[in-house]
Amino acid sequence: MGHGHHIEIKQETFVVPARAKQFSMIFMVVGLILAGIGIAKIDKSAAGHDEHAKVEAKAEGHDSHEAAKGHEEQEHTAAAAEHHTEEHANVMTEKFGPRMEYHTIDHPWQTKIWANLLVAGYFFLMISLASMFWITIQYAANAGWSAAIKRIPEAMSTFIPVGFIVLLISVFIAKNDIYHWAHYEHLGLKPGQEGYDKVLDGKSGFLNSTMFFVFPIVLVTIWMILGRRLRNLSVQEDNGTKGDITFHNKSIRTSAIFAVIFGFTISFMAWFFIMSVDAHWYSTIFGVYNFITHWVTAITIMALLVAYLKSLGYLNIVSDEHIHDLGKFMFAFTIFWAYIWLSQYLLIWYAQIPEEMYYYQIRFEQYKANFLTNLVMNFCLPFALLLMRSAKRNRYVLGIVGSIMILGHYHDVWFMVFPGVFGPGMQVGLLEIGVFMFFAGLFLIWTLTALTKRGLVPVNHPFIEESAHHDVGV
Repeated sequence: MGHGHHIEIKQETFVVPARAKQFSMIFMVVGLILAGIGIAKIDKSAAGHDEHAKVEAKAEGHDSHEAAKGHEEQEHTAAAAEHHTEEHANVMTEKFGPRMEYHTIDHPWQTKIWANLLVAGYFFLMISLASMFWITIQYAANAGWSAAIKRIPEAMSTFIPVGFIVLLISVFIAKNDIYHWAHYEHLGLKPGQEGYDKVLDGKSGFLNSTMFFVFPIVLVTIWMILGRRLRNLSVQEDNGTKGDITFHNKSIRTSAIFAVIFGFTISFMAWFFIMSVDAHWYSTIFGVYNFITHWVTAITIMALLVAYLKSLGYLNIVSDEHIHDLGKFMFAFTIFWAYIWLSQYLLIWYAQIPEEMYYYQIRFEQYKANFLTNLVMNFCLPFALLLMRSAKRNRYVLGIVGSIMILGHYHDVWFMVFPGVFGPGMQVGLLEIGVFMFFAGLFLIWTLTALTKRGLVPVNHPFIEESAHHDVGV
């Protein structure tokens, strides 16, 4: 039950525990070590691979100019890019309806590093954006129960620029290797020329290098400006007079603007950075699917941070009712994730349209273990473990289930990217684990540090009393 007596609402100042700092640093260091080992293994296995690509390029005469000049690095890049183009031209067969034949795609060995940074940057950027969206939804809905935990999504949202910079660096350096359309764009082929791709040419008005960088930068800048205004209004409210709702009303208006803009534009991030990895494929609900993956992850992290702060003796006005509500959100949006996942899959499976179904064909036939792991970690286990009311109120259960869900949804983003970039044969290895650990540790210490910048309790929030006495009555 919630609080049934008078509650004194007082400010709390958070200090990052030394153990939390050590844990984050150890997590990051171990992540770097594992990533380094993974990179060393890629380097060793890539030597012969690169030579094979060079020999192919020389035999076909694609790189004779660079070979004559003796520019080995340029030669390798051209060969890998040419091989990339060839391997994406999958062959249609009629063994069981319209199908595709897939082949492993050769890339410079560094591409795997940049692809992992793409996954990490995108994942933590979208979680941070979802946290900001959570704040705006609470304002727009006049929600009172969540006022007591408001500081946590505010702290999580401060990671937006870090995630976006990592994402931009990865795609800027390896754009031509990760995105087939980017390499095709530089060829400048016209109708009738060998290698001309009608689908990519038809999408070039939207899917081009200028739009690819300018549009997301403009969008994220707008979101950050509105988010910064919300934080400034929150600070002014903290420094104002209790009972003054001026800044709260301004926050509602700003939140409404943010929610509308964000709701209509967030899909562009998924289209540009994730869906365009498989540039011939498209799904009308892919943007929703991407958003819900990160939305449920953001809520999960919020729940874990609330439970952690409670275990340290902070957030005294937060009760089991708040934790229960966060657990219900985790459970509900896990079901919604499964609904969108299954809807997208079944519609494409039923229609058997070649340009749509190859996305799932390679992932189901060549990555069956990952396909099933995605479903188990992101739906089956969370659904089963959070089904009982008591589980949603138990911090230890939420900690275990939440950890599974965070790993599962990170794997979900990896699964969206790697089969499209590399074709069959890729698996989660030390590099993937190391990159995740490093950025997870960085995100944790960044968020905890952000929590120290202001008081944990928004004492002047007009709904703080309501939040402190929150009780759903069941």
